[in-house]
Amino acid sequence: MPHLRRVPGVLSTADVLQWLSGNATKSLDVLAQYWQFLAQPKNPKSGDYGYSESEMVRFGADKGQRVYKALEKAADRKIKIRIVQHSGFAPDFDKESADLAAGRPNVQNVTLLFGDWWGSGVVHAKVWISDKKDVSPLPPSVDVPYVDGYPSLANPEMLDFSFETPGYKSSTKEHHLSYLSYAPPELSFDKFQADEQGWLDTIKSVKFGGVVRISTMDWLGQSQYATQTVFWPSLSSAISEVIFSKNATVRILVAYWTHFIPNTEKYLKSLLYSNILCTSSSYNHCMGKVEIKYYVVPGYNKTGPALAQGAATGNRYPDFTRVNHGKYAVSDVRANIGTSNLIWDYFYTTAGVSFGTYSPAIVSQLQDIFDADWFSPYTVPVKPLEASA
Repeated sequence: MPHLRRVPGVLSTADVLQWLSGNATKSLDVLAQYWQFLAQPKNPKSGDYGYSESEMVRFGADKGQRVYKALEKAADRKIKIRIVQHSGFAPDFDKESADLAAGRPNVQNVTLLFGDWWGSGVVHAKVWISDKKDVSPLPPSVDVPYVDGYPSLANPEMLDFSFETPGYKSSTKEHHLSYLSYAPPELSFDKFQADEQGWLDTIKSVKFGGVVRISTMDWLGQSQYATQTVFWPSLSSAISEVIFSKNATVRILVAYWTHFIPNTEKYLKSLLYSNILCTSSSYNHCMGKVEIKYYVVPGYNKTGPALAQGAATGNRYPDFTRVNHGKYAVSDVRANIGTSNLIWDYFYTTAGVSFGTYSPAIVSQLQDIFDADWFSPYTVPVKPLEASA
């Protein structure tokens, strides 16, 4: 994406995962939905099928391979590795994590099936914890297309790499409230904040006349997978509330990609109608507004295997790629970085986690990241509903 403004200090996911694996000295804990670090361009059942080796390198497959190699080296160093995962997806399901554990008693992998408890849902959280002190909550899945990034790090055994991240130069005497929140609520055990609440509190933390920025892959004001359809107005209500009560501007980026949910647009247009309601009466002193754009990564409609039944498909990229996969909200004072799509199921039947903070350095950089996306040529405004005469 050559026309996307680069933000200083933003790290490659591949680099971070290699660093966590390479620098672990005692333990490495991993929460993952599914595994596909190793590309499979020769497997007819794979979304990578039919692409050449050079094409897979261009897509970032070599970086995924290096991350998996860093995991293997950590396991061979007798690092205690614990993996909690979903059962995975075809064609390999949990083969990569199973291979990692095979013959290594220091590696344990456990599959957690949410359907047995909640009727639907998966382990959707993506978190790596190294030595119980370095943590990375990750919107991407453990998947080749999502770890494409910068060149590999030096010394693959024990990585010596200086990360200049938000807060890197801040004084250690500065203390800013941070938190973790979890989904579904039952996994909070009445001790921790529910994931939904973290998002709501972040939206409502906006200052009078301030700006809330929200980025997500999927948005839906209801359930998606539950047997009984559940209407879910929580986030939309919070957004309308700050538009009216705080004259806030709320900007929302929603990914438009191959697997876009068809009725998403109706919910987004419904939310945009808040702008009409805001100025609908002379009694209203409402100057807030909501703005919504689709984030369209070029080539999103050309994803999938390059070959199908021996014939060229016309696809240019592997399946489940070319999408803005981030999930976060940031106000003037608070940031919330999560792993959940903004749909009811992800907060009530699916394992998710968010990291929230009032750190000015993180808030500022997340605002900058959002603005780089928002003002890029890869966004398209969602058209509002017309007001009735």
